[in-house]
Amino acid sequence: MSLSDQNLVALFKGLDTPGISDAMDKLGIPGQCFGIMPLDNYREPIIGPAFTVQYVTSAQPSGSVGDFIDDVAEGDVIVIDNQGRTDCTVWGDIMTQYAGIRHIAATVIDGVCRDVSKALGDGYPVFSRGRFMRTGKDRVQVAAVNQPVSIGQARVCDRDIVIADASGVVVVPRARAEQVAQVARQIEDVEAHIRTAISAGKTLGQAREELGYHLLQRKDETA
Repeated sequence: MSLSDQNLVALFKGLDTPGISDAMDKLGIPGQCFGIMPLDNYREPIIGPAFTVQYVTSAQPSGSVGDFIDDVAEGDVIVIDNQGRTDCTVWGDIMTQYAGIRHIAATVIDGVCRDVSKALGDGYPVFSRGRFMRTGKDRVQVAAVNQPVSIGQARVCDRDIVIADASGVVVVPRARAEQVAQVARQIEDVEAHIRTAISAGKTLGQAREELGYHLLQRKDETA
């Protein structure tokens, strides 16, 4: 991972997908990956730059289905666009094992995965539309890497910042990362004050009113 990647990832340390999603709403930036769910209830957010992969229906004879992984850097999040297909998988136990060996951060799939016991047993984070055992070999093949893809209706470009946790996946455009992180921290600061206020005996309504909660996620028309 480059120094630039490391610096952008560090901006989001300690933040989670709900707070980042709220910041993106306020800034009018799309990036929430609809329908992409965590394989497990991961305790900490995973943060990393996107390595994007586009799958298409296979040719005859079929092309490669997984060799791209040799080019993925440590700490990257593999982001696979399989066009939302749920009839065949593009991720299984060998890919999970190899990704773990190479210290890849996670895999996000607009599609399905299989061999989930391996991912769960290894603690390797996977986010997908579900699980299905049928192989993608001779059904799909890699068409492109490091090109823009669509994941759950969100556009993902190479080296965008991916944040994924038990609540789902959000993708922050690389050029807006500093702005999104700053707004997310402002929102989290207000919410922390609300939690302190209600612990001290204030009603939720009072705390929200005093701290401007209802304006937190409202779109900033100047953004």
